[in-house]
Amino acid sequence: MQSVTTSRRTTREKEAGHDWRQAGEAWGRRANDWACLYEHYSLDVLLAVFQRLGVGQNLELLDIACGAGLGARVADASGARVAGIDAAAELIAVARERTPSADLRVGSMFELPWADASFDAVVSINGIWGGCEAALDEAFRVLRPGGTVGISFWGAGPPLDLRACFKVFALHAPDEHVASMRQLNDISAPGVAETMLAGAGFDVGEHGRRTSVTEWPDADLAWRALSSVGPAVPALQSGDHEAIKADLLAAIEPCRDARGVYRLRNDHHFVIARRPGGAEQHPTRST
Repeated sequence: MQSVTTSRRTTREKEAGHDWRQAGEAWGRRANDWACLYEHYSLDVLLAVFQRLGVGQNLELLDIACGAGLGARVADASGARVAGIDAAAELIAVARERTPSADLRVGSMFELPWADASFDAVVSINGIWGGCEAALDEAFRVLRPGGTVGISFWGAGPPLDLRACFKVFALHAPDEHVASMRQLNDISAPGVAETMLAGAGFDVGEHGRRTSVTEWPDADLAWRALSSVGPAVPALQSGDHEAIKADLLAAIEPCRDARGVYRLRNDHHFVIARRPGGAEQHPTRST
């Protein structure tokens, strides 16, 4: 039965155009820049979600697509027992340095390497996107009955300063990458995240939002930060780096204040849901 389930997950992953190893290579390409210059974008939503999940002493928490481990570090400092998984080996290396006590693994969110009902709560900060229903199936599986899940994603704005940045990357990227990004961003549409969670068997609760604020003191650091994100890689592999940099800095020029600080603000949403208590069965998805 396990092999059949795994085969179905793998099939859905391929059909949705997700290749976790390829994604891991892209996001880990400049892991240090991402960890130190960009990952703080998530702090406002991270704290809001942790509050609602009751992250604190002895809670067993799984962070899906944990990146360089900012969430794991904050949860660990709150007394939680933390596990995490990410496709990028280089990001996991940073996360392990930050939080040596956490159980942090490289792998696919479509096939989690933990047993059924292992965690009290699951979080994924901008890690589960449109077409990633199989990842929510796995989150349901590893949660204990009554456990909670919180996922976040970019909203439709305003504000959405990053939209201009991603338009630059799309302009310089192959067409197939642009199509993939459109599918992933489907989750920004009203009700899509809730529908995905309900389809996985969750009882959907609160939908909240915060304004993400990301700051860099000068153009060089802004470029290093923004070019460290996974979606930048197809553009950087196929385009002229200097042309991309010039276009990107022009796109964020309206975000530069009188002191020269680049300050990007973005519409950041989250949804909280609960795995029903008792012995409810996971719904069967059509394949």
